Amino acid sequence: MPKLSVVIPCYFNEENIPVTGAALVASEALFPAGVTFEYVFVDDGSQDGTVAALLRLRQQYPERVRVVELAGNVGSYNAIAAGWQYATGECIAVLTADLQNPPELLATMYQYWQQGIKVVIASRQDRPERGLARATAELFHYLMRRFALPNVPQGGFDFLLIDRAVAQEVLALQERNSNIFYLVLWLGYPYINLPYTRLARSIGKSRWTLSKRVKLFVDSFVSFSFLPIRLISVAGLLLGGGAFCYGLYVIGMRLLGLHEPEGWSSLMVVMLFVSAFQMLALGIIGEYVWRGLDAARSRPLYVVKQAHAPAAFPGT
Repeated sequence: MPKLSVVIPCYFNEENIPVTGAALVASEALFPAGVTFEYVFVDDGSQDGTVAALLRLRQQYPERVRVVELAGNVGSYNAIAAGWQYATGECIAVLTADLQNPPELLATMYQYWQQGIKVVIASRQDRPERGLARATAELFHYLMRRFALPNVPQGGFDFLLIDRAVAQEVLALQERNSNIFYLVLWLGYPYINLPYTRLARSIGKSRWTLSKRVKLFVDSFVSFSFLPIRLISVAGLLLGGGAFCYGLYVIGMRLLGLHEPEGWSSLMVVMLFVSAFQMLALGIIGEYVWRGLDAARSRPLYVVKQAHAPAAFPGT
């Protein structure tokens, strides 16, 4: 029977590890007999006792648990890429360490994979967040579907199961400052979508700050859409056309000997508006240019400090 590798990125999840590990092992009873399991926990530079908790879990399940320690904090998406690189299963799933994604759904996802479907996504039908956090999340997914990737499921997702070949194709892209889940969709494989209700976090505190949310939006939108650059071009044409028409108007007033328009305040408002637009345009262009520079430097997405695995495990 095939092996299922479950990649779990960890960042300040010391208290979650024992509960998550037990839940994953308990969910194995839902799978067909003979399926083997590999749990690849990737520590993303945590500064608490996460690594120690992972090593204890590995001692408890030495034949299942793999622990990959990254040298520093590189973000959950790069940590997932590291987990995919070290995973050895024929199919690979991604699960959060805080159990907001139910491990019980993995069995259903695995059944679809057995039917030949290479990408199985579990999208959020509902989420525990309310207020501004919920509104911004819904706006983010709407903008991505409308202007970047139309095949993004409504509600977004960070829970999926893919064929190993799909993971290798994503890793070969070596994308930086992007969204690894959206890269899977960008490949174009048809997928099955399983809606579920995202659970509220019961242990620990989320490290998903507002600044990280903003960075994710910018990275995702810039990586998969040229709309910001196109808007700059359209705005430039509109401003240029307006300036040309106004210039014709002033010249016509002079030729007809009529009183020319005056107004220092109006002139300053126009200059400030144009200057603000230029600075905004430079900032947007800079986002694209910086990403090109970052890709040209070819720095590694992550640095592995230590991989706790059997001798046959990749990278040892």
